[in-house]
Amino acid sequence: MATLTYAVTGVASGIGAELAQVLKAQGHRVLGFDIRETTANIDRFIPLDLNDPASIAHAVRIVGEPLDGLCNNAGLPPRLGLEETILQVNYLGTRAFTGALMRWFRPGASVVNMASRAGQGWREGVEQVRRLSEIRRRDDIARFIALEGIDATRCYNLSKEAVILWTIAETEAMIARGMRMNSLSPGAIATGIFGDFQKAFGEVVGRNIARAGRPGTPREVAEAAAFL
Repeated sequence: MATLTYAVTGVASGIGAELAQVLKAQGHRVLGFDIRETTANIDRFIPLDLNDPASIAHAVRIVGEPLDGLCNNAGLPPRLGLEETILQVNYLGTRAFTGALMRWFRPGASVVNMASRAGQGWREGVEQVRRLSEIRRRDDIARFIALEGIDATRCYNLSKEAVILWTIAETEAMIARGMRMNSLSPGAIATGIFGDFQKAFGEVVGRNIARAGRPGTPREVAEAAAFL
């Protein structure tokens, strides 16, 4: 198998850390992006704060090498007080980072966007997603949240609905360029932020885990992402 070069955001923990390990075990080169520095299972670390447009621009600028793929794994949970940052990091910043990073993609490159089962209501949320998608400046997010009257849990769900719809919207253009874009929608995954989801979604999390028998593991999602 040829050695390929993959970019992974949110590489310092959880699914991102597992994905880096899986890709390295397959013999590939991994560029890791995160707000927190790590050297585990990556060839090169590039600091990235998706809440900061200047950080996004700087990270993209210094990549300096062709990429065969990107996994947009970085994200924030539905935590009170993080409403603006959830929308920026999970969707708007991720979208901006991906668009800017395209300049480094080789023909045939693949993008994997980490959505969530929480985004399953995207069909009903299309109009709200459209309004969110029109935001172009970080400073406009607070006004959007106030006008929409949404809390942290809705911000999280909306961000994941937006990721799914963005993936669908970009698919045709990506195919025309000889590339692919897919999204994954994990349910309850046993990571360090699992408690945030239990608090936000309450009994729904418990019922889903009971139905499945256990929460998913970061490795299981990482293996699916590596396949894509």
